[in-house]
Amino acid sequence: MPERFENDTRYFRTVVENADDAHSILMRVYEALRAKGYDPVTQIVGYLMSGDPTYITSHQNARSLVCRIERDELMEELVRSYIDHNVT
Repeated sequence: MPERFENDTRYFRTVVENADDAHSILMRVYEALRAKGYDPVTQIVGYLMSGDPTYITSHQNARSLVCRIERDELMEELVRSYIDHNVT
């Protein structure tokens, strides 16, 4: 709900992405790519290597989401997840 101030200008609260959102964004992008019939791994790798957002579908707002976070943060999340699941 917008907040109202004396001059009737409307301000909307925005949701701030935090570090934990890299995982959430990757999962949402993955699902959007899969839903459109793409190979999500290939498309995400293409984006990470090139920086070209057209590797990511705009379906379900995935392209906009992936552009909200730096590529190095996405790669950090991927490495962290891999290590967490494969190192004992």
